[in-house]
Amino acid sequence: MDRQYNIFISGAGGIARAAGLMLAEFSEVIPRIFILNRNLENAREMTEWIKKGSSRSIHIECFELPENKIETDLKKALKKGDILLDCLPGSLAPEMAQLARDFQMHYANLTEYVSETETIKKLAADAETGFLLQTGLAPGYINVLGNHLFQKFCQKFNVDKVDAIALKVGALTKHAVAPHYYGFTWSPVGVATEYLKDAVAIRDFKETSLASLSERASIIINGKTYEEDLTSGGAADLPQSLKGKVRSLDYKTLRFPGHYAWVDSQLKVIGDVPDNIDALQERMEAMIPHIEEDQIILYASAEGMDDKGIRRKLEVSKRILPLKIGKHRLRAIQTTTAAPLLQSALILLEGSAKGVILQSEIETGKFLKGHFIKPIYGDVDSEL
Repeated sequence: MDRQYNIFISGAGGIARAAGLMLAEFSEVIPRIFILNRNLENAREMTEWIKKGSSRSIHIECFELPENKIETDLKKALKKGDILLDCLPGSLAPEMAQLARDFQMHYANLTEYVSETETIKKLAADAETGFLLQTGLAPGYINVLGNHLFQKFCQKFNVDKVDAIALKVGALTKHAVAPHYYGFTWSPVGVATEYLKDAVAIRDFKETSLASLSERASIIINGKTYEEDLTSGGAADLPQSLKGKVRSLDYKTLRFPGHYAWVDSQLKVIGDVPDNIDALQERMEAMIPHIEEDQIILYASAEGMDDKGIRRKLEVSKRILPLKIGKHRLRAIQTTTAAPLLQSALILLEGSAKGVILQSEIETGKFLKGHFIKPIYGDVDSEL
């Protein structure tokens, strides 16, 4: 960051904490941080956690996020804000986006929720500040990587269309035991939602909607076997931007073998009920433990014919483990989600973007070599 910015972070959970700590440790000019949360005590705990974990001095202020009226002190701070980083649950994203718009701040969020994203696209369409959406790991980083592979493939092999773009990410534990072969490393409601809402994809060059968990397959990545299946949200806007250019594109979530069969058995018990997401979340939380030690597995590829009719394929895979940032050891899901959010913030703060910016509109090469990205994800082009 080329000057000292006033950065608001809404939320006080694991990703919000990671974002705050990484801003303190990685920023060239340390920003002022303002934490917004419904529970003021949680915001204060986050402040102390960041300060204890950082090797550098950082200015942090906390505010209670009001249900209705914004008090004078908070209003005064918001008027000085440069950007709002939304780390709250996706259901609150439109509310946070409206707050950013009301106080003329840039805005970046993480949610994979499709309907909330559509709402924000409408409210921010003519905004004077930038609204960069779905900026985490998946959606987020994986979409920029997929678009980068598409561009590289076309450039390298002198074509303008490809047969397939595959995007795959798994937030996994190191170990998995029967019967569920899983451990929660992030939001249980997020998992239940992505399993049950429809997935947007490309089939035969056309954008389409497919039922989640309807195209299961096995894949070997770096010698290890995983299961993959369609889930919602992870494709971001690539099906809209690459339709007509890609024969097949989809996002699939990676799991250990056996997990998806267990999910099928739970859905069979639940049956066709209106609140099936809540029901699945409840059943999963009753049986699946939350586990701190995690890993992120990701894979992306572009495949098709070159200009001489030879089938070609570009692939990138990564395994990312927990990492020490400052004095704290952050989980892999924290660093891999916070880093793209912060890189997106940098794009907004140091650019001139206005209105809504989606994943397909990000300059891929610059992003993937970004100040916050490379320490976590490494250099993609070295693999191509």
